[in-house]
Amino acid sequence: MKTLEVKLEFLAEVLGTSPNNEDIYRDFIGSKAPDATTVEEEVAAMGADAVADKGMTVFARDEDGKPCLYDYHIKGHFKDACSMLKKATGSLSKDIKAHKKMIDGLIFVNPRLIPLEIPEGKEMGVCQRPLRAQTPQGERVALAMSESVPAGTTCEFEITCLTDEDVKYVREWLDYGAWRGIGQWRNSGCGRYKWEEIRCY
Repeated sequence: MKTLEVKLEFLAEVLGTSPNNEDIYRDFIGSKAPDATTVEEEVAAMGADAVADKGMTVFARDEDGKPCLYDYHIKGHFKDACSMLKKATGSLSKDIKAHKKMIDGLIFVNPRLIPLEIPEGKEMGVCQRPLRAQTPQGERVALAMSESVPAGTTCEFEITCLTDEDVKYVREWLDYGAWRGIGQWRNSGCGRYKWEEIRCY
């Protein structure tokens, strides 16, 4: 078993992903969660009064009111990275079988709630962008709004691999973060980061 302690520094703004409406969250997302305790914890941390617009997506908050990522955001990022890198010639991830099951069962992120440290002199903002979709009735456009933290924001967390050899995959997935980030609107470059390995033990 190996644990990597890492620090991320975001190269572009990161967008919040949680709906800012407790009822929407419970009805459409919480009902799919594996247990009610998780739902209660996430709804409580989401901070439904953080912004006025119920259509806006927001960050979870810790006890000090800092915006946070959940551990599952990191694991979801790893799944996305591995899925793409499996298609890249010469990648370490290319030969991983059942990568989602492997990440779920053998790789763990701590703490559960990962505080985002905003650089001094900067503050959170709001990102507005159009969402376009092709439908049978023609193109539809809607406005999406998300809380955002600025480039330069950092966070630290640990990644524990129950199998030593999986550390090399985790490092490759973290390297991929410079190309494809975490959070919403990644295809525009949001959520990209560089990372630093503090220690491996």
